[in-house]
Amino acid sequence: VQLVESGGGLVQPGGSLSLSCTASGFTFRTYAMSWYRQAPGKERTLVAGISSGGTITYYVDSVKGRFTISRDDAKNAIYLQMNSLKPDDTAVYYCAKGSGAINWSRSGNWGQGTQVTVSS
Repeated sequence: VQLVESGGGLVQPGGSLSLSCTASGFTFRTYAMSWYRQAPGKERTLVAGISSGGTITYYVDSVKGRFTISRDDAKNAIYLQMNSLKPDDTAVYYCAKGSGAINWSRSGNWGQGTQVTVSS
């Protein structure tokens, strides 16, 4: 399993960023996928998940209405559109392969992550 995240950067509060993750080494379309984040000094936590086929999504309460997870099975990729960003969203963001078609609990290794910094 190989996961490569990209798209992070520095953005002002209220701004937007779009993260991408490309995957290889497994049958991508058959697995749920997810985004996690880890802020400095804190544990890595689940942010959003998407089922195989994209029919079911999950968001942690703190990002509901601001973040959108999506997937493109033709490109073996998932995305995280982040709007109305807040300083509390500052973290390293990681994508993860799920444990099954509708189970986005992480299975396998992490990618290198992409840094998102929200600051004025």
